[in-house]
Amino acid sequence: MDLQFYKYQGTGNDFVMIDNRSLTFPKENTALINNLCDRRFGIGADGLILLEPATDYDFKMVYYNADGNEGSMCGNGGRCLVAFANQLGVIKNKTTFIAVDGEHYATIENGIVSLKMIDIDTVDSNKKYSFLNTGSPHHVEFSNNISEIDVKTVGSKIRFGAPYFEEGTNVNFAEQVSENSFKVRTFERGVEDETLACGTGVTAVAIAANSTNKTTSTHLKVEVLGGNLEVSFDEDDNKYTNVFLKGPATFVFEGTITV
Repeated sequence: MDLQFYKYQGTGNDFVMIDNRSLTFPKENTALINNLCDRRFGIGADGLILLEPATDYDFKMVYYNADGNEGSMCGNGGRCLVAFANQLGVIKNKTTFIAVDGEHYATIENGIVSLKMIDIDTVDSNKKYSFLNTGSPHHVEFSNNISEIDVKTVGSKIRFGAPYFEEGTNVNFAEQVSENSFKVRTFERGVEDETLACGTGVTAVAIAANSTNKTTSTHLKVEVLGGNLEVSFDEDDNKYTNVFLKGPATFVFEGTITV
């Protein structure tokens, strides 16, 4: 069959978007999703996202990693899906949708999407790293020069190592630039490589930085390989609410592919 698709990217994190309001996409076909995301034999993407109907919400987000398996929440993917829903006319400039980690509110204006993430009430930290779940699990390490880190090699070892093992984790390396700005590089599970950006990872870094007293700011600017993002939140006794991830979500191209 011929499958219509749309390609979006958010700071270099790219996604195949499918309008699945008809619920006809064969989402149990792991190999198909993996092939569509393949950069040599398919469309090429970090993940695939279905936009589906949802009772009491504007739409439902169903996210698949590039390996073809359904994934946990993807922040940049969520922002791109909001832009996609806007392009389809499903929403105008604001929305409430449902994803695997619950309800999300978002706004879109001039190609900039601000997405509300889940509340965070637990940040586990020691001298070497922090771990928290921002819709996806994230290991966060702060370093003085992340440009020198072999993110794929080091990240893959941490991703499967203790204490994460089979479930695994995403791995972030962060470098503080100023009181309210950081650089971040991320190894993503499911992609099994470094990506140009990771929205839930950037969110995790911002909250970990505040939680470990590297900054008192509650509005942080984060530079990733694919561009710039912002994270803001309210903090009270190490509980984080009104967490927002903000940045560009860009339509790249659309087409049909025979599957």
